[in-house]
Amino acid sequence: MAKNKIAVFDIDGTIFRSSWLIELDLKLIEQGIFPVRALKDVDKSYHNWLDRKGSYEDYLRGMVDIYKKNIRGHKEKDVRRIIRQIMQRQKERVYIYTRDLLNKLHKDYFLLAISGSPLEVIEDFARFWGFDLFYGQVYEVRNGRYTGEILKSPYDNKKEALFACLSQINIGLKGSIGVGDTESDISFLEEVDHPICFNPNQKLLKVACRRGWKVVVERKDVVHVL
Repeated sequence: MAKNKIAVFDIDGTIFRSSWLIELDLKLIEQGIFPVRALKDVDKSYHNWLDRKGSYEDYLRGMVDIYKKNIRGHKEKDVRRIIRQIMQRQKERVYIYTRDLLNKLHKDYFLLAISGSPLEVIEDFARFWGFDLFYGQVYEVRNGRYTGEILKSPYDNKKEALFACLSQINIGLKGSIGVGDTESDISFLEEVDHPICFNPNQKLLKVACRRGWKVVVERKDVVHVL
């Protein structure tokens, strides 16, 4: 049967139990491609998050800045080599709820992934989990090296990314499903018929409560539907 409905997923913190951008940064530093001193820029936000004095979003923004500041001039082939290493070990570190939902939807739904992590790492993960189309941050490469410029940033407007996908396929939003975990996902969650807020942060939870959206929380191996 042809797929006639669409399901939209955020990746980091929604399917993958971490952030691919963070894992990539840490591995690039470990391998000596990025300098160790780069972590000093996020030391405060990292420990504030661990101590529940600051937000995970602040820490993540710092890790995004590390990638933007340090990727310039490095070879694409070196980054892809690192991605293969972390993908081999971590591609199945996913949440039970979203893993099972993906498997359930796979036959009948067109699966779209939208992420703020670099496209190079998202494409390997998305293909492994059977997505039909995926969007990530596109960093410019010239002569095999990164320039540091961002060509496309679907994270800034996930609704726009969703409609860009719909313009390419003959599928509407009837019966559509969306799954996200932070306020950056609100723009596409409000467009789908069945929004699901999975392990939402406080900002997304407040919106979900106002609008009556489904909220799912997974703790250890137990899934709670609120």
